[in-house]
Amino acid sequence: MQIHFFAAARAASGVAETQVSLTDLAEPTLRALVEKLGEEFTGKTASGMTLAQVMHQCSFLIDGTRSELDTVLTENVRVDVLPPFAGG
Repeated sequence: MQIHFFAAARAASGVAETQVSLTDLAEPTLRALVEKLGEEFTGKTASGMTLAQVMHQCSFLIDGTRSELDTVLTENVRVDVLPPFAGG
């Protein structure tokens, strides 16, 4: 899977994107992916938030469709991690 981080999620992870395999997850769900990413990336934003903290406020798109944490993942998807943005 391709994971793309935006805004505060990018700042906390320190990267714009990463790859994760389904075999790296405890189960093939978005929730398991979020937990794995929160454990793997331990950097912080300028305001001191970790990626795990940022992701509690995020929306997630899987192949462009907003998805909930119980969504089942497949190997060849793109996951966008979108923190709340100012404006509209």
